[in-house]
Order: sequence, then C-alpha cells, then structure tokens
Amino acid sequence: MKRYQFFLGLIIFLSACHISKDIEAPISDIPSSYRNGKAGDTQTIATLPWRDLFREPELQALIDSALANNLDMQLAIRNIDIARHSLRQARMSLLPAAGLNIGVSSTIPSKNSLNGSLTEQFLGTSHIEDYTANLGLSWEADIWGKVRSRKRAALASYLQTEEVKRAIQTNIVSMVSQAYYHLLMLDEQLKVAQKNAALSDSTVRILSLQQQAGQVTALATQQANAQRLLALQLVPQLEQEVELQENALSVLLGAYPHGIKRSGTLYSFSIPSTVYAGIPVQLVRSRPDVKGSEFALARANANVGLAKADFFPSLVVSASTGINSFKASNWFAIPSSLFGIGAGSIAQPLLQRGQIRARYNISLAERDQAVIRFRQSVLQAVEEVSGAIVRLEKLEGQYRIVKERAGVLQQATRNAQLLYQNGMATYLEVITAQSNSLQSELTLANIKLEQMNAFTELYRSLGGGWQ
Repeated sequence: MKRYQFFLGLIIFLSACHISKDIEAPISDIPSSYRNGKAGDTQTIATLPWRDLFREPELQALIDSALANNLDMQLAIRNIDIARHSLRQARMSLLPAAGLNIGVSSTIPSKNSLNGSLTEQFLGTSHIEDYTANLGLSWEADIWGKVRSRKRAALASYLQTEEVKRAIQTNIVSMVSQAYYHLLMLDEQLKVAQKNAALSDSTVRILSLQQQAGQVTALATQQANAQRLLALQLVPQLEQEVELQENALSVLLGAYPHGIKRSGTLYSFSIPSTVYAGIPVQLVRSRPDVKGSEFALARANANVGLAKADFFPSLVVSASTGINSFKASNWFAIPSSLFGIGAGSIAQPLLQRGQIRARYNISLAERDQAVIRFRQSVLQAVEEVSGAIVRLEKLEGQYRIVKERAGVLQQATRNAQLLYQNGMATYLEVITAQSNSLQSELTLANIKLEQMNAFTELYRSLGGGWQ
C-alpha cells in the first residue's frame, strides 16, 4: 500500500512540474511617450465607449447595423465558436476516457478440432456462447504537462479569436464613421458646386445683357460661361461619387447597395478640445491586435511545452470491470459473473526521437516568430498613434487657416460683384473671385473630412471601439 501511495505522490509531484520555460511578451523597450505626446499622461480616449464619441443618431444606427450584419464580423463570431469548442475539447482531455461495451457472440468450432470435441464432451453442445457487458476506463497521467499544454494552447487560441473579433469591431466603427463623414463631405461639396453654378449662371446672364448693349465683348461672356460650365461639371461628378460612397458603405453594413439616410452636416461635427492618447505601454492592454499577438505568443509557449513533453515517457492507467457468462440464463448472476482487470503501461519513444526533435525545433522557431510579431504589432501601433496625433494637431491649424481664407474669398466675391455693377471692377475680377471661392470651399470640406478622419483614426489606433 505504501508503495502505491509513493507512486501516486510521485505522479502528482511530476504533474505539477513545468518542463519548459515560457517567454514573456517583451514590453521593456516600449517608449514612455508618443512622439508629440505628453509623457506620463495615462488618460486615454481608448477607454471610452464609441457611443460617447460618435453621438449623431444616424451614425450610431449605421454602426449598430454594421456590427450586427458585417460579414467579417460574422466570420469572427463563427471563429470564436470554433475556438470555444476546441477549448472545451482540450479541457475534457484531462478526464479519463470511459467506454461501455455490451457484446453477445456464438462460436461454432470444427467437430474435428480439439475445441469442438471438448465442447461437445463437456458442454453437450456444438457451439459456445459468450455474453459480456463491461465498463472500461483509461487515463493518461499528465506527468509532463502534455495535456495541460494542449489546454493552454486551446485557451490562448480562444482568447486570440476574441481579440480578432474586437479588432474587427474597432475597424468597423472607424470605417463606418469615416465613410459617413465622407458622404457628408460630398454632400457639402455638392451644395458648394450647385451654389457656384447658380452664381455663375447669374453672372453669365448679366454679361449677356451687357454684351447685347455693347458694354462688354463676347470674350467676357465666353469666359464667364466657361466658369459656369466648370461648376456645372462638378455636380454630376459629385453625385456619382455620392452614390459610389453609399454603395461602399452599404457593403460595410453587410447589405446590398442602397441609399444611406443621414442628418446634419459635416460642419455640425466637432472634435473634443482636449484629446488624450495616454502612453504607449497601454496599447498592450487596450489594442486588440497587440493583445492578440500576446495570446499568440502564449499559444506558442504552450506548443513548445507540448513538443518537449514528447521526449518523455507517457504513463497510461486502464481498468475494466463488468459481467461475463457463457450462458444467457446466468449472465446477470452477481457476484458470480463479475470480473475486473487493472493495468498500467509506460511508453517511451525510441526510434522517433529525430522526428520529435524536429517538431520541438519547429515549435521553438515558431515561438521566436511570435515574439517578433508581438514586437511588430507594438511598433506598428505606436507609429499609427503617433501619426494620428500629429495629423490631428496640424490639421487643426490648417482648418483654421482654410476656413478664414474661404470667408475672405466669399466676401471678395460679393465685393467684386458690387464693384462690377458700379463699374469699379472688371468681369475678370468677378470670374477670378468666383473661381477662388469655389476652390476654397471645396478645400475646406476636404480639410474638415481629414480632421474628422484623423480623430477617428486616433481612436481606432489607441484600441477604442470594442467597448
């Protein structure tokens, strides 16, 4: 009895041992702050739910629809289901395998054989019946952590698929928002083009009357008409871009191309006066793709342990018990029909060590790859955040300047028309003022779109959008 207790204790002790050392995710070299960021500022907009930043009702409805119906999101959810079942399968492998077997057989031996003659002599029959019902158990002692490593790998895979889904969600929130802003920008540019076309049409009518009166030449009318046609040309071009953008946004929603309902204008959206980015090390916890690469490293660590465990012997304990009889009448005559078998086996690979060594070396190389991919994901994340910070900062200055210029040129257009009506300006000055005003308003809408996109991109690159 003491001997069995010793071996049982030894198995439990060995099962608690780790035969391979895990490699931690390298975060010591992550910088303390972003370029152009504030050192030590741990506040970040990444922790805010997306509804707190994107408050426009139509935009929220579009994001909700995309999160529910986007095909990439649907695939991610199915992948999570697969990983969840794989994890459950790995957990069940810790339990003993149990099987119930019920069998009935009848054997008719040759009468010229020893079995046949003995059967007739002692049993008085020409056949042998056998009735068996048994329950068998088999359990592999997880001495070297093979089963636990398999479970750890399955858990890491499951958690990684969760992060992939979150990464897809952050991308969907960002892409839908940017596509919606793009639509509003095209709406704004279309209004500008239509307004300038109407203004140019008025100028052409005035010049046509003046040409008939001999006050201006045909050249003046032709140049004004060319400016009118330029503004008119933009209208169908922008209408085309609006429809194409609606089609692209429809696909993001997981739907066939259709019109997109929208409210408000591009200029009704604003960016918070203070935008917090936090510090780079927070990306390891907030950004799904970085967390996903960390779980990939955890899976690689588990695979190394699994591959190394193959070098060591495996211990399998099995037992079987049941009832057996050669007559149906006393098959269930207990305890006479009871039987039991207990066995243990140790298997040590000998000729396969080369294959095992190759698998182990492959697992080490794959773990090195996982470390590199983690570094790569952090590097890319820090670069994206740094880029979004500088774009947001510089675009704010650009927007102020372009907005002021657009206002100046709008006033210049009005002044040029008044001066021309009073004979104090030429038709060329009127046409030039209208052309400059058109371009400045189109540019202003573009800069506003870039500004909103930069804010959305900063939120996404910080890992916001999955909360």
